[in-house]
This record gives sequence, C-alpha cells and structure tokens, in this order.
Amino acid sequence: MPAQVAIIHGWSDRSESFHALRDFLVARGFGATEIWLADYLSMEDDVRVEDVAKRMQAVLLGLVETGKLTKPFDLIVHSTGGLVAREWIDRFYPKGVDCPAKRVVMLAPANFGSALAHLGKSMIGRITKGWDNWFQTGTEMLRGLELASPYQWDLACRDLLDPAAEGASTGPYSADGVWPFVIVGSRGYPSGLRQIVNENGSDGTVRAAAANLNVVGMTIDFSGDPQNPVPRVWGRRCGPIPFAVLPDRNHSTITRPAENPGSQPATADCLGELILRALRCDTAQTYAAIAGEWSALSDATGDLADNPATLRSMFQQDRPDTAAYHQYFHVITRVIDDDGHPVDDYFLEFFPPQEQDDDAAVYFLRNVLEDVHVNGQSRNFRALYADRNDLMKGFYPKLPAGQREVAMSISAANIGPHVHYFDNRDVGARGHFLVHKEDHDQRKALGARLFRNTTHLVEFVIPRMSVEDVYKLTQ
Repeated sequence: MPAQVAIIHGWSDRSESFHALRDFLVARGFGATEIWLADYLSMEDDVRVEDVAKRMQAVLLGLVETGKLTKPFDLIVHSTGGLVAREWIDRFYPKGVDCPAKRVVMLAPANFGSALAHLGKSMIGRITKGWDNWFQTGTEMLRGLELASPYQWDLACRDLLDPAAEGASTGPYSADGVWPFVIVGSRGYPSGLRQIVNENGSDGTVRAAAANLNVVGMTIDFSGDPQNPVPRVWGRRCGPIPFAVLPDRNHSTITRPAENPGSQPATADCLGELILRALRCDTAQTYAAIAGEWSALSDATGDLADNPATLRSMFQQDRPDTAAYHQYFHVITRVIDDDGHPVDDYFLEFFPPQEQDDDAAVYFLRNVLEDVHVNGQSRNFRALYADRNDLMKGFYPKLPAGQREVAMSISAANIGPHVHYFDNRDVGARGHFLVHKEDHDQRKALGARLFRNTTHLVEFVIPRMSVEDVYKLTQ
C-alpha cells in the first residue's frame, strides 16, 4: 500500500491548487484520506521560511502522536515548498535517518531562488499580488527567495555541501536517510501576460539550474597569489540526486500530471510517470538508477535546442523556440576579504585570455552572460546566469583553435586612501582566474569545473592591504 502523502504549495499559493494532483494520485491507487494538503502563510511580511518549518514540525508531530499520520510518509512540494521542506528536514533531522518523511518529490523547487522574487517585493508586486492582503506580499519569504540570497547559501552549506571539507560528509540525504527527487520544466508560459517573465532555460518562474540540488561549491582564494589562485572544491553531504528537466511543462502545469500541456501524448505522460516512479522507489539501488535515468532524460531535453524538427513533431500548438532549451550555468558569488569581512563593491570581468578579440568579448557579454543580479539585502552576493550553448557554439568558434578558453578577473573598489584590495600601491589591482575551456579533458584539469543545468556557489577571498603609513616603526 502506498505511504501517506503530504503536498506543500509555494509562495502566494494555497492547497486548493493541488486538487488535480490529489485526484491523479487517487486514480492510481493512493487513498484519498491518506493525502494531506498543507496550507501555510506565505504572503505575510513577517513570516520567514524558518517560521513555517518550525510550525510544520509541531503540526506533523501532533498528527503522528494521534495516529492520523503514520511514518514514514512522503512529501510532494512545489516551488517555495522545496525550501520549506529542506529547512524542516535540516533543522529537525540533520542526519536524515530518523526523519518521518522518506521521499520528497520536488516539483519546480526554488532551491536557489527565482528571478521574479525581487519583483514581488516591489510596488508592482504589491499591487498585483497584495491587493487583497493589505498589500503584503511576504517580504521576509521573498528575501529568502531572491536570487543569491544569503539564506539559500546558508541552507545549502547545511544540507548539501561542506565548505570546510574536500571529501564526502554526512547530511540528511543518503541511502538510510531522506530521498529527494527534483522535476522541473524547461518551457515558459505559452500565452497571456505571464509571457513577459519567460527566460530561456526556465519554466517561466524557476530556472532549471536553480532547481537542481546537485550543487557545486568552491573557494577561490586570491590572498596568496592573485594571479595563480588555487581553487578548493567543497565537500558534498550526499550522492547524486535525481534531477529531471521536462520539455513541455511550465511552473503551473508541473503540478497537473494528468493534463496534456499541448505536446504529444508520450511526452505529456512523462510527468506522471516520473512522480509515480519516485513515490514507488523502495531501495537505494533503485534511487541510484533513477538518478541515471533522469540525467539522460534531462540531456534529451537539452538536445532539443539543436533539433527543431523533433520540436515541431513534439508540440501540437504553441511551439517554443529552440533557444528555450539552452542549458545554463547558474553561479552565485560571494566575496570576502582575507579577514572574513564582506566586500560589496566588486567587479567581475570575463574575457578570452589569449586572443584579445573585441568581437568575441562583446558576444560573450551579449549572448553568454545573460543576467547578473546583485542581491538586494547583501550586495556581496550576486547571481550570474550564463548560456552554455552560446558559450560552446557561439563564443568559442570566434577564437582560434587551441585558445578557446574563458578567464575571469576580479577587482574591488578601494575602501579609502589607506586601505586597498590586492595591492597597497597599485590602485585598481585585480586577480585573475581561468574559468572554462572548450576541450573537455582540459576542463577536468582545471580542478573547479562548471556543470550544465547546475548551481555553483563560488566564494572569492581577496587580500585587504593597508598602505605603509598605516603603521610605522622608527628608532
């Protein structure tokens, strides 16, 4: 008999939106009374994700004690519900082994934020979303949802990564702990005003790379040799997590598996099959096999960017452009000085280190690096969104063979006349770092690598230098 299932909605939503998902499960053998639909406050300005997670623990324990909810049960979460579930798991079951939830199926989770979150905090957001709630839109929760938020960084360092280690360490997601599954669409909204928020590589609200829990963390320390820093890759607290990118689902239709979103039946049926496959997973071996299967499925979705004929045969109407299926690097940067203090005013520049080709450099800035977002609360955190397809097939062909690579430099504004960054004599000094190479084997040799459809947490440490007049010793 299937385990009980609790469904958790996202920001500005409510449980009524998930009746279709409930009905889908009931029609496939789940008992209607065994499915719980959660509701929580997401539009009140004083409520944080952490507040919801703490209240969630109290409610679940109460149901377990009365026998209404039996362990283990499963969770299906949508959008911000992914952060709520992760916060609950890490806060109360950091090792995962005693967690009452075994399988967590994440539908378009905003694990590393949404490009729309900062709009929700704006006056436009308060008018469009908060008109019936005294113009509150959930300020605290939206701060956690904003791209490159310190909260996302902190949570990832608690449940997914270990910045202090270089090997594997223990976290909540393991063979004996919780099994998360991530499913996200790669198609924007096909009609209506919501089309204006579409961006390639996303479902209209959440970027595929920002949904993926297979995050990479690294520290690049310029305090030793600014021209030759040695990257250190952080340890991981878990193995590969199943991650599937679907070609025909947006942020709304990802919650309605029985609904045909306009694609051919075989494609439309895929979402429901993936959800059921996850809920029926019963061994660690099966979990690992699902991770491999879903990785191949995601690659097939990415291949649509080069197969317009396949795309034409797949969709009956509202056919998306091939660029929608480009794969991206989602990079969150954090800059601190060598004393550990945040550096807010810094500049990152990307360029081909060997061939100073203005045409190639302009192409990179216009086509590859599509978005840079400075976090509104902590300016030393930024999110970069780079198109891997345009990097490999547009940028590199503009460079001579053997010189196809990308370098990055970082510089920071001097604090004042007595304290500089990088060099206490050279104003505007900077550090350099090789980021990417066209050749696959050479990329592997870089140490810290960029992966498609993946979020990367990159911490830069830069030297803070005082001029000679700051301290003198004379005899």
